[in-house]
Amino acid sequence: MAATQANPDVAVKPDQALTPGVDDRLRTPRAKRANRWGLGRLIGPLLVLIAWAAVTWGGLVDSSVLPSPSEVGAAAGRLLAAGTLQQHLLISLSRAMIGLGIGVVAGTGLALVAGLFRWGENLVDANMQMARAMPILALVPLAIVWLGIGEEVKIFLVALGVTFPMYLNTHAAIRAVDARYLDLGRTLGLSRLELIRTVVLPGALPGFFTGLRFAASVCWLVLVVSEQINASSGIGYLMTQARGISATDVIVVGLIVYALLGLLSDTLVRFLEGKALAWRSTFQYR
Repeated sequence: MAATQANPDVAVKPDQALTPGVDDRLRTPRAKRANRWGLGRLIGPLLVLIAWAAVTWGGLVDSSVLPSPSEVGAAAGRLLAAGTLQQHLLISLSRAMIGLGIGVVAGTGLALVAGLFRWGENLVDANMQMARAMPILALVPLAIVWLGIGEEVKIFLVALGVTFPMYLNTHAAIRAVDARYLDLGRTLGLSRLELIRTVVLPGALPGFFTGLRFAASVCWLVLVVSEQINASSGIGYLMTQARGISATDVIVVGLIVYALLGLLSDTLVRFLEGKALAWRSTFQYR
């Protein structure tokens, strides 16, 4: 009753129990709309944009070092008008999505093998721990020898970078499933396959989505490097060309594109996570 009086915009029937921090009925309609569309997450980027404008327009930083938002916007407008930005963006997106898909499948598959079977743990986990300790950039010369300088090496590097966060988080989530639920399932007469399907895999979903969020960010980080390996297209190539002629505004345009892609991919994963894990009760802001 106290929660209802503190928030008159929320109508709650007396016979309905409320769970503070979890029940969405405790939020105002405005808060629920903002939460649904993720508009609150734009506050941070807007503050960064304001600080950037203040620093550059105030003359604290020279435009050759960091161009102002208006200069970057003008550069982006020129690239869009010429069709250059769209062309390179589509190529980068195709490389990222193919590499991300391969890496997610590979990392999740290896995590299932290592997490569900003792022989899989013995065969897979030690190799994955050693491989993830090697810097991906150090593998670039070897990847070029194996795959050349075409599209294959770029997709391979992205897939490799994605595989490790998917494997580590999914494997850890599988091994962290509460043994009490497994004991309960055995008491109910569930077979091993039924335990995996009804207990282990649902319990590991939060770790899977955590790995997917890491993988989505790693995907763009590796793509920046891979598109500078004798590439002739892509946002990374566009930034490399701009560096050669000291076009700082175009470089910042490329960085902003990567940042927006990272934000959009993270938002999409969070949305999918909310849908897939709607049954999970967790802390929520009010």
